[in-house]
Amino acid sequence: MSVLDLVREDLRAFAGYASARREKVTGQVWLNANESPWASSADSGQGLNRYPEPQPAALRARMAELYDVPVERLMVTRGSDEGIDLLVRAFCRAGLDGVLIAPPCFGMYAVSAKVQNAPLVEVPLVDEDTHFSLDLTAVEDVVGYGEVRAIFLCSPANPTGQALSLKEIRNLARAASDKAVLVIDEAYGEFSSVSSARALLDEFPHLVILRTLSKAYAMAGARIGAVLADPDVIAVLRSLQAPYPVPAPSATIALAALSAEAQAESRERIATLIRERKALLKLLPGVPGVARVYPSEGNFLLVRFDDPSAAFARLLASGVVVRDMRAMPQLADALRISVGTPDENAALIRALTQ
Repeated sequence: MSVLDLVREDLRAFAGYASARREKVTGQVWLNANESPWASSADSGQGLNRYPEPQPAALRARMAELYDVPVERLMVTRGSDEGIDLLVRAFCRAGLDGVLIAPPCFGMYAVSAKVQNAPLVEVPLVDEDTHFSLDLTAVEDVVGYGEVRAIFLCSPANPTGQALSLKEIRNLARAASDKAVLVIDEAYGEFSSVSSARALLDEFPHLVILRTLSKAYAMAGARIGAVLADPDVIAVLRSLQAPYPVPAPSATIALAALSAEAQAESRERIATLIRERKALLKLLPGVPGVARVYPSEGNFLLVRFDDPSAAFARLLASGVVVRDMRAMPQLADALRISVGTPDENAALIRALTQ
């Protein structure tokens, strides 16, 4: 069975919009896209009067090198969110094909399913007291019924922090074979000691990986992400993507952020954040009012409090903003705390202990 058999039948031959920049052409006088022939006075020499490359070739090549995949297996997206949306639309028929998630998890999976009117199937994570875990057997059982067409799993998981091993992902991919596309969201992969699932892409054409420059490479404002997948899947997603999804300034600054020097700086900062994460994991359990701290493979910690409302208010009063998780299932007493600089983490501890 081809992975294209999992794609919505009405989209398998869909070519999408053929933009003026979709095919690479050369010329000196550009009169094919109804653009302004003059640059704006606000343009700082970037040529923003012209439409950008739909898939900036230099950035795509640099990101393929970064994630160690052939360039034909990578599509540049507007953050991970666009990849999630495109995948749900490509594989799920409205009202028929389900999306499986494992809450508590990143909220955009459910949002994209709702927008597509794709039935949402939930297999809740199991709270083992010391950590959360995925009920692999339950996921495999649900997938076996054949009503789920897309599985979204975050590894490392947001907000709970655990990561899936390659063995677990391989078992899930086998269970989903010919039934559903398996999407592993590795937005926090750079902070994890667990290997990326990209090593399994050749083995499983229905495996898709999401990556982003938002976290480890400090590009949240640029909105640059990537889908890593079988070339046939990439082609389908490209046909659904907006004509000019990557703004030229974002592509330019992202390319600079992936220079050798910038990557070396990012690696140093990642190492610092991991050290700070480990330090907070030791410090927070001793803070009055902290009930439990979960270990994490991301750049954050999930913390349960005896009185989460009071803790949240105390932090805000000190100017420390954390993520309130109390509306999520199983997390009625929890806050998610991003790991900051050493000074920011010290301010966090001071605010909680005052």
